[in-house]
Amino acid sequence: MSNPTDLKYTASHEWVKTEADGTITIGITEHAQELLGDMVFVEPPVAGRKLNAGEECAVVESVKAAADVYAPVAGEVTAANADLENAPEAINNEPFAAWIFKMKPDNAADVAALMDATAYQAHVDSEAH
Repeated sequence: MSNPTDLKYTASHEWVKTEADGTITIGITEHAQELLGDMVFVEPPVAGRKLNAGEECAVVESVKAAADVYAPVAGEVTAANADLENAPEAINNEPFAAWIFKMKPDNAADVAALMDATAYQAHVDSEAH
């Protein structure tokens, strides 16, 4: 498994991509997808919702289990990926492309403080033991 180096990561297995306009795009990592298995349902947060860092804001369901998705930082949801409603398996096919929601962070420094790919891989490795 290789985690893209241009993304940031959370301990709860979300990836975060900073866009040119300062918004962020969020999805679940390949590691999370592999643990969950085949996706059957995704419920993203609604646009306009204000989130606190670490707040449960979305749900992904697989054939094995349901899991919460957490806000990586505080901010406001700007978009949800409606395509996942009819094609949740997109997360299985390309977890780093199938985003769940986008948000405008309250503080860009909070995004910069998230784990980089190396730190995230070390976190995943430590969980496996």
